[in-house]
Amino acid sequence: MRRGQRAWNEAAAVVRRLEALLTPSGGIDPAVLRRTFTVQAADLVGAALAPGLLDLARRQAPGVSLRVLAEEWEASPALREGRIDLELGAIDHVDPETRVEELVTLRMAAGVRAGHPLTEEPLTPAALAAAEHVAVSRRGRFTGPLDAALAEHGLSRRVGAVLSGHLAAMMLAATGDAVCLVPIALPGEPSSPLSDAAYALGLRLLDIPLPLPPLTIGMAWHPRHTADGAHQWLRGAVRRVLRP
Repeated sequence: MRRGQRAWNEAAAVVRRLEALLTPSGGIDPAVLRRTFTVQAADLVGAALAPGLLDLARRQAPGVSLRVLAEEWEASPALREGRIDLELGAIDHVDPETRVEELVTLRMAAGVRAGHPLTEEPLTPAALAAAEHVAVSRRGRFTGPLDAALAEHGLSRRVGAVLSGHLAAMMLAATGDAVCLVPIALPGEPSSPLSDAAYALGLRLLDIPLPLPPLTIGMAWHPRHTADGAHQWLRGAVRRVLRP
């Protein structure tokens, strides 16, 4: 009987140790952190994240530095291999063990310069199709969900340029007559920092009168970081910045 009790106690102790390893520790003092975090994100996400995250670090964790990389390691084992601490964006290609948390769901609007002809009347599918467009695609694709939605109305658009990042596309729209797609908050939701760059460039954001799929921005990390107090601070800071 004593042998069985001893075995049970040993097994219970192993379980408690495993739970301690797998349960977020919390309680870390951000003020004592000395760490550089590497985050992979698209240009628009990085631009939305950096000011708020650096402000939080300045006030809470002055020893933290941030390195933001482009999506050069997309669909690679960079999280598993420790080359990046966090991936931000539309997460759809991670390793099976990767932890993913959705942060915000957005919709797409048409971004145009102030005084653009499209701002003079309510936007229609036909008017949107007739305008010149600049598309954003890391793979250089000229078509996307907007083209499928236009095709349902027997319409097609002309894409004059395909760029790899949203910031460059918005700059082009702000200085010419091209239309670019800009992620904005869903109706009734607080504004998203992902739209701040468009407003800073003076773009007018027009509702698109077509059903387009929403865009969900999330963050992904390797499970070995789940109980890491410093990484917990990073994830909490990202939530505060990117969630409205």
